[in-house]
Amino acid sequence: MPSETTAVPRAAVAADRADTARRVLLSARTPDSAATPVDGVPGWLARQARAGDFRVTPVPFAELRGWYFEEGTGNLRHESGRFFSVEGLHVHADGLPARGWKQPIIVQPEVGLLGIVAREIDGVLHFLMQAKMEPGNVNTLQLSPTVQATRSNFTGVHRGRGIPYLDLFLERGRARVLVDALQSEQADWFLAKRNRNMVVEVDEDVEAGPDFRWLTLGQLLRLLRLDNVVNMDTRSILACLPTAGASDGEGSAATPVLRSFHDPSAPARHTTAEILSWLTGIRARRELVQRRVPLDEVAEDGWLRTAREIGHTGGRRFRVIGADVRAANREVASWSQPLIQPQVPGLMALVVKPVGGVLHALVQARVDVGHLNVAELAPTVHCRPADHTGPGREPFPPFLADVLAAPAGRVRYDAVQSEEGGRFHHAENRYVIVEAGEDFGEDVPEDFAWLTFAQLTELLAYGNHLDVELRTLVVCAHTLY
Repeated sequence: MPSETTAVPRAAVAADRADTARRVLLSARTPDSAATPVDGVPGWLARQARAGDFRVTPVPFAELRGWYFEEGTGNLRHESGRFFSVEGLHVHADGLPARGWKQPIIVQPEVGLLGIVAREIDGVLHFLMQAKMEPGNVNTLQLSPTVQATRSNFTGVHRGRGIPYLDLFLERGRARVLVDALQSEQADWFLAKRNRNMVVEVDEDVEAGPDFRWLTLGQLLRLLRLDNVVNMDTRSILACLPTAGASDGEGSAATPVLRSFHDPSAPARHTTAEILSWLTGIRARRELVQRRVPLDEVAEDGWLRTAREIGHTGGRRFRVIGADVRAANREVASWSQPLIQPQVPGLMALVVKPVGGVLHALVQARVDVGHLNVAELAPTVHCRPADHTGPGREPFPPFLADVLAAPAGRVRYDAVQSEEGGRFHHAENRYVIVEAGEDFGEDVPEDFAWLTFAQLTELLAYGNHLDVELRTLVVCAHTLY
């Protein structure tokens, strides 16, 4: 039995997941709150944007303050040696030519913190959300977590102002932990990047600063129906909230989607143990060999560096640009940085189907160049449709045609959402949930499987099982109640 001096501190002990799930469901079923009326949120965001004196100006690489191309490698680095770098990556993977493929990649080995503070207001869980400017946001400000910071930020490398509410996540005993897991980020553009996703609950009366508002999950779900309001990091964290075991005495498991999220006894097509064995088998069987190389070497695969960008001669994929940033309400009022800019938007689609009265989602085990552990669960369709049309097009991936041909009556969710604005410039994807028709069979290719949303949520308690795009679709599926 551990001694008093070695006992686990209170903040390191997770709250009961079934009890948290019950409270999450109640919050999801609270579509508005006197704490912050939801109809006023878009106007508040617009006022914050006007008051913030935000400017993002594309600049040549030579005008990036504090950044330089390293002699001998061409790697794009910060003079502090921190933050991140843009390097080359040589990948051998299934489906690529035998010689492999080289491309630029963001290398950011430090683990950032994405955290939301929660508290009960009038008996309902509310979440403290921030109107945060990110240089790559298409609309400047979006609803962000309470704390969204790289390790370089919260250890003061930028020599800027302190981060509000950070102590609630770092000081043991200040809060109860509802969510705490390392999760991956975009594996197209990051090499093995992970962030700590957290929700902590406080009992104390935490005041919301001028850039913050308390919102219920139900309000956030309403805002998720709008384009580019709830940012990627918020979506990632909210997807991790536990759901299985919720019961409020009001028929919470009456519909296929509610049973899928909340009923632990609802039948699933596969057990979670079977799903984990299937994913492990794919990770063992598929090839993904990554080797960091000098950024100068990516020219061998068609990447051209000019004074203002690093882009592919094929005109697709993405490019690396430089930006000068002014933001009066950030920890540092001005800075420069590189950004990744995708050339075309993507489509992230989840096909869902009731199986035995329980909604199941069709997911794929997807291998991406930057994955830490070969493959992660991804949406049914995870692609850029423009890559599959026109001259030199790539073959249609499985189920893309089904999604594109789906009648409007079967499209249950459809919105454009931004990706990480701190590293990506105007990166948008269309997120869609499509209900399959009766003729859509349950037998699928070996890299695909049907899971309930409770199973997906339980896997999110652990890291690197669901990619960030699938996490977005999991939280969007809460809007289907």
